[in-house]
Amino acid sequence: MPRPKKCRKVCCMPAHTEFIPACGQDREISCSAGCIQDQTVVMTVDEYETIRLIDKEGFSQEECSRYMGVARTTVQQIYNNARRKLAEAIVDGRKLRIEGGDYRLCDGTEKTCMCGGCQRHRALKESQSI
Repeated sequence: MPRPKKCRKVCCMPAHTEFIPACGQDREISCSAGCIQDQTVVMTVDEYETIRLIDKEGFSQEECSRYMGVARTTVQQIYNNARRKLAEAIVDGRKLRIEGGDYRLCDGTEKTCMCGGCQRHRALKESQSI
């Protein structure tokens, strides 16, 4: 029997969940690069989170794995899948949508969380208890 999938901790949902090539937004712009607009690349929320943590926040894969509550090898696999999907969307001119996946949202109470939202939650709770 296979082992059940472990939910990955995600700080917050992405503010923007769909990205469309410029030639797909405006009908007047013709796409001469041969964009494949009818095919959408779907990136999961946990794949988005690894891109955010590693590429934007500068985490190592080890730090990312501790933050998300999974093994480093799992983060490496998620990150590789995310980069492949991102490259496919950019190079082929496809729509990119972020949705789904095995994740749980951070509730703001965990001390291991490094996101600004959780720090604000902790500061608010501390100020209310004083």
